Amino acid sequence: MSIWDRFLHLIGLRPTPDPRKYHVEISDNLKVTLSTIAKDEGRPESELIPELLNAGLTQYTSSERLWNKWQTLSLREKDVVAFVCLGYTNQEIALRMNISPNTVKDRLSSVFRKFNIHKRNDLRMLFSLWDFSEWERQG
Repeated sequence: MSIWDRFLHLIGLRPTPDPRKYHVEISDNLKVTLSTIAKDEGRPESELIPELLNAGLTQYTSSERLWNKWQTLSLREKDVVAFVCLGYTNQEIALRMNISPNTVKDRLSSVFRKFNIHKRNDLRMLFSLWDFSEWERQG
């Protein structure tokens, strides 16, 4: 039995080790959504379940990794990330945080290294689903 099959069996989505049998308890809304997707794609629902679960797990672990990396940032680095994601320039961030533009640049370089990225747009893409509006309200 594959690791995937064991995992599905452990979480109760596969009552037997047989990789072709699924048992899923889902809400009515989720059933309608699954049925709609299957119909739109012209595929059986049972074929979509492993793909959707895999996509959900991938997104979950990706979010978890992003959160863990966020936790490694200093408070000032987090502030810089938030302001970059809100569209501020280095000069605007410097004024907002009462630091020099070179300090902003240094903090941003540190963040880029930690996230293994090279551009502000990469940073914005990483955090595109995060809400940084609280930083706007801080004065």
